[in-house]
Amino acid sequence: MYFSILLLFFVVGAIFGSFYNVVGYRIPKGQSLLYPPSHCTKCDHRLTPIELIPILSFIFLGGKCKVCKEKISWFYPIFEFSSGVLFALSYAVFGFSLECLLAIVFISMLLIIIISDYQTMTIPDSVLIFFSILIIIIKIFIVGFDGVGIALLNGLAAFVFMLLLKLFGDFLFKKESMGGGDIKLMAVFGLMFGFWMSIVSVFMAAIIGLPVSLIMIKNKSSHEIPFGPFLAVAAIIIVLLKLDISTLLGIITLR
Repeated sequence: MYFSILLLFFVVGAIFGSFYNVVGYRIPKGQSLLYPPSHCTKCDHRLTPIELIPILSFIFLGGKCKVCKEKISWFYPIFEFSSGVLFALSYAVFGFSLECLLAIVFISMLLIIIISDYQTMTIPDSVLIFFSILIIIIKIFIVGFDGVGIALLNGLAAFVFMLLLKLFGDFLFKKESMGGGDIKLMAVFGLMFGFWMSIVSVFMAAIIGLPVSLIMIKNKSSHEIPFGPFLAVAAIIIVLLKLDISTLLGIITLR
């Protein structure tokens, strides 16, 4: 039964991952999520329901458009598979609970941000606002109104910290060091898992992003690299490992 539910979460996650890819690409460009329907970007062939099946459609089609034979990027099935895995892990970690729903909602936002920030260097306000509202509603049922009030204060503190960090970076490098979307995202992090862990997420993101950034800089002429995806990966690790500041301080003390 457990593995059946785990598989169900994976399938649902892969389906949502396919949709999040569309959301992350279209929302920053002001495009409709419904029109035009999913299609081949080369020949405009409208994808049939069978061609929209996450992961499997890529395998059945041999990684090519059915009409023009244009190669389909491996990014799509990998992203869908990753989304499925993250949904399944949320259930594995939290079980059938409000905490699981909260984790899935938060991770869904992060998946969209990874797409939008990587492809368009933008973290849409609409995405942050929509998911922040969902997070607040779910948290009310978990920690009550008082707990949500504290969470909102943590979000505000994290926002101010990130803003000050950006101003310092701008002064130090004599140019914009961080996008406004990253600062607003930090407010959601504070809301989700508190001020101190939101600060930890910044350092985690920097560590995760350093080798990736060096590779990207080596292979591309532009040195402008979005920080949002690294923040998203760090936040996913924090949520699924259920890390908190007391745990981290305990580990440091033991060492």
